[in-house]
This record gives sequence, C-alpha cells and structure tokens, in this order.
Amino acid sequence: MKKEQLKSTVALLILFLAAAGCKIPAVIQRSENRKTPGAYSSNLPVDTVTSANLPWRSFFTDEDLLALIDTAIKNNQELNITMQEISLARNDIRLRQAPLVPIVGARVGAGLEKVGRYTSQGAGDASTEIEPGRPVPDPLADFGASLYANWEIDIWKKLRNAKKAALGRYLASVEGKNFVLTSLVAEVANAYYELLALDNQLNVVQQNVALQQNALKIVAIQKEAARATELAVQKFQAEVRSSQSLEYEIRQQITETENRLNLLLGRYPQPIRRNSSTFLELMPAEVASGIPSQLLANRPDIRKAELELSAAKLDVKVARAEFYPSLGVSGSIGLQAFKPSYLAKLPESMLYSLAGDLAAPLINRAAIKAEFSSANARQIQAMYNYERSILTAYLEVANELSKIDNLKKSYGLRFEQVTALNRSVGISNDLFRSARADYLEVLMTQRDALEAKLELIETKKDQLVAVTNIYRDLGGGWK
Repeated sequence: MKKEQLKSTVALLILFLAAAGCKIPAVIQRSENRKTPGAYSSNLPVDTVTSANLPWRSFFTDEDLLALIDTAIKNNQELNITMQEISLARNDIRLRQAPLVPIVGARVGAGLEKVGRYTSQGAGDASTEIEPGRPVPDPLADFGASLYANWEIDIWKKLRNAKKAALGRYLASVEGKNFVLTSLVAEVANAYYELLALDNQLNVVQQNVALQQNALKIVAIQKEAARATELAVQKFQAEVRSSQSLEYEIRQQITETENRLNLLLGRYPQPIRRNSSTFLELMPAEVASGIPSQLLANRPDIRKAELELSAAKLDVKVARAEFYPSLGVSGSIGLQAFKPSYLAKLPESMLYSLAGDLAAPLINRAAIKAEFSSANARQIQAMYNYERSILTAYLEVANELSKIDNLKKSYGLRFEQVTALNRSVGISNDLFRSARADYLEVLMTQRDALEAKLELIETKKDQLVAVTNIYRDLGGGWK
C-alpha cells in the first residue's frame, strides 16, 4: 500500500511539473555585432599604439591644468554622485546573494490565551489532565524558544542568475564612473583652453582699441588742417566704440567660462590660475589613434553597454525561470510549554517541524508572461544600445582625426593671413598720414586684421580642444 501511495505521489508530481512547464514563451535571440572596420581612415597607417593608454597626467603637460584636473576629480559633484551609484549597485549584489543561502532565525515568545468554555477547544481542555487531578491551567500560558530556517532551493539557477545580473550592473556602474571621469577630464581641459583663448582675444581687442584711438587722434588733427572731414572722425569714433564694446563682451565670456570651470571643480567662483602669454605657441599633443577594435576595451561607455547587455540576458533567464516550479524547504526546532519550568522537561517540551513544498503557477500567468516579454525587450534594447555605442565611438574618433588634420592646415593659412594683414595695417596708416589712402581703407584694413587675429586664436583653441576630445574618444583619461 505504501509503495502504491509513493507511485501515485511521484506520478502526481510529474504531472504537476509537466503542467507547470508547458507553453513557456521562447527567448527572442539576436546575434551580437562586434565587428569594426580595420582602420579609421584609408589615409592613416595601421598601428596598434594608442594614446588611450596614457594616464592624463602624462598626456597633459601644463602644470596649471594638471592642478585643475586633480581638484575636479576630488570635488566634482557629478563624479561623487556616480560613486554613490556604485555603492547602490554593490548593495544590490548583497541583496541578490541573500536568497541563495538558508534564512535562519531565532524566536522567543510568551503568550496567554483564554478560550470560551462552551467551545470545542474549551470543552477539550477541561477534560485534559497533565497529571491525575491536575487540569490544564485556565487561562493557558504559552512559553517557547525555537530556531527556524527557510530555504528556496535554486534548482533552475534563477537566484544565481539574478546575482550575476546584479554583479554585471555593479561592474557597469564602475564603467559608468570611468566614463564620467574621462568626460570630466576633457571638460576641464577644454574650458581651460577656452579661457586661454579668451584672454588672448581680449589682449588683441585692447591692442586694436589703442591702435584705433591713435588713428582717431590723427584724423582729428587732419580735420583741423582741413585734410579730413567730420565724417572720417565719426567713422573712426564709431569703430573705437565697437571695439570697446567687444572688449566687454569678451570679459563677460571670461567670467562665465571661469565660473563654469569652477563648477566642474566643485567650488565657488574664484580666479583661475593660468598663463595665457604663450597660448599661440602651444603645440597640440601628437595622438596615436590605434585601431578601432581597441575601442571595445578602452572606451568605458562601450564596456558599460556590454555589461548591461550581459545583465539583460541574465534577466531573461530569471524571468523564464518564473514559469517553472519552485522548491522550498522550511523547518524549526525548539521548546514549548505552558509553564516555564516545563521547558526543561525533555523530550515532552520539544517541538520540531520539517516541510517541503513545490509551487508553480498554473492559471492566470499573465503577469509572469508580461515580465518575461519585458525582459526580452530590454535585452534587445541593450543589444541595440551596445551596437550604437560602438558605432558612435568609431565615428567620433574618425571625425576628430579628420578635424585635427584640417585644423592644422587651416591654422597655417590663417597665420599667413594675419601676417599679411599686420603689414597691411602699417602700410595703410603710412599712406593715410601722407593723404595717399582713404580713411575707409584704413578702417577696413584694421577691421579685417582684428577679425583675422580673433579667428587665428579661435583656430588654435579648436586645435587643442580637438586633441583633448580625441584623447577622450579613444578611451583615455580614466586610467
């Protein structure tokens, strides 16, 4: 009879498992595309050396800039917020680790119960005696102390996969911090170069104002000698005011750039230490681009997207395991009696229990299916995000390499333009003094020279910024 009961139980269990496991949705698979071109440009030689491996202290050489970057890394609020996100992700790993081991606890309690006399329980208690002539106390006290344990056996690796997914997201948060770090280094450097450029533009405008004021004095003298008209005086006066107005615009830009840099450094507005006198003599650092496949290892945003993709795949496995039965085991052992002195009477006061249960959803599994579908969709979404990260990184590097090359050629031409216009300003002033040139020629020459000088400084800034950006785009700045 016992064998027949056992066979019936096993058959019922098999039937239960079969019913619980039927009609489970399939996982939507999509192959990963990790391929990258062999080079960024057909015009560049293929070399595996990359500037991304250089620490930022070696890539930048300006001592003032290095001090600013060091301060930003210590104080920047966004970076500190990201560090807290890492702590949150680390705690999530501990949260996912807990269900893998049994939950063991201790329980101590005391209670008092009085049941109605005319109830089934009350009538039973009245006829029960522990010893002859000694009925059960009324009201009935209850004292106990026990240990208990609950454990879900991870037969489908649901809990282990959830822990691995949490670990992947923790590592992704670390890469997220690295991405914020490399972006911060580039932002500080770019703001610093912008500040140097604005200082030089301010100096050029001030020199131009002095030149224009000198020309204004000359035309005023010529007017007194009837060699020029009031129109010429007013034209020169207007040009001086225009340049003076431009000076205050640049001063405002300097203030805003300093404050933006102070924000990156996590401090209130204060002067930024810098040496702007040699700005036009700065030579952009030589950059080794390496090969595109190195971006997969060096770019923190790509590594983050890859880890998030791995975590999303594990989430699908966790969601799929919800369709299968879960096996739980629980038990307890302890002492219980209605008088404290009886707790020491063994084995009468001992209690223990051991139970196992198998549970699985059979009907109305819509919520589980919805979560599974969402996990599938998030996995595909993470795949597209990963592929987009690779494509974006490749295009950013290709664009910056082309930009560096074109800016180098542009700077050479602008330098020649400024040299020619500087000579033109001197010539036009000499001709104007000898009444061999019109005042409009002088004004236009000075204006062209000013614009060319400002554009030359802007091009130099763009060169330095482009080098900083490609260092960031290659994955440098966080090591």
